[in-house]
Amino acid sequence: MVGKVVTVNRKARHDYHILETYEAGIALTGTEVKSLRAGRANLQDSFARVENAELFLYNMHISPYDQGNRFNHEPKRTRKLLMHKREILRLLGKSREKGLALIPLKVYFNDRGKAKVELALARGKKVYDKREDMAARDARREMERALRGRM
Repeated sequence: MVGKVVTVNRKARHDYHILETYEAGIALTGTEVKSLRAGRANLQDSFARVENAELFLYNMHISPYDQGNRFNHEPKRTRKLLMHKREILRLLGKSREKGLALIPLKVYFNDRGKAKVELALARGKKVYDKREDMAARDARREMERALRGRM
C-alpha cells in the first residue's frame, strides 16, 4: 500500500525497461525523515547496489532540513536499504546479469508512516527503443484527440 508519495523518478521509465519491482525500507536519520516529509528529495541519477550481502542506495539527494542545526545530514550520503537477506541475494544474482541495474522508481511513506523505496530491476533502453516509445505515445495522443473531437 502506497501512502504519501515523496518523489518519483520520471526519467527511469524513459531510460530503462522495467523488468521487476521491489519494495525496500530505507535507513534514515531524523532530519532526513523531516526533510522527506516536506517533500524535498530527488532521485535523479540515483541507483542501488548490493555490497557484502547488503543493499545501498547511491546519489539520492535529500535536502538539508531547514530547522536542523549542526546535526543536519549530508545531502547525497549513501543510504542503506532494508530487505530480507534472501531477497537481497536474489537481487544480487539478477543484477549481475549483463545490462541489468537496480534503479529507484519512487520514495514514499506507507500507511504506517515508514519511508519506503520502490526499486526496479531494469535494463537500459537503446536510442531506437526511446524513439519507438515516443512514437507510440504520440500516436495514442492523436487517437484520443480524434475521438474527443468526434464526441
